[in-house]
Amino acid sequence: QVELVESGGGLVQPGGSLRLACVASTVTFSNYLLSWYRQVPGKERELVASITPGSSTNYDDSVLGRFTVSRDHAKYTVYLQMNSLRPADTGVYFCKATNLRNRAFQYWGQGTQVTVSS
Repeated sequence: QVELVESGGGLVQPGGSLRLACVASTVTFSNYLLSWYRQVPGKERELVASITPGSSTNYDDSVLGRFTVSRDHAKYTVYLQMNSLRPADTGVYFCKATNLRNRAFQYWGQGTQVTVSS
């Protein structure tokens, strides 16, 4: 079992920035693909960004050039730096860890609210 704890959400004006963090309770952190998802009411969670153990990254087109995902193996933490935020970025952001040795093992954090509004 892996516990994921997100932090860093909040209220920000359009054009502002936030940095989300997700700490994982596992010493096998390097075995996991780490992803950030966003969910808005009435819709399914959608992938925002992901990062492999080797730090290869993938982004949804809507955040490309504005968001940056990174990971710190020493701190068991994955980050999402969000710049030039837009109202459409509003939602609950969830961290997900997928064990690359057995993809049946997937874990979610509790989510952190991001609201972009003037």
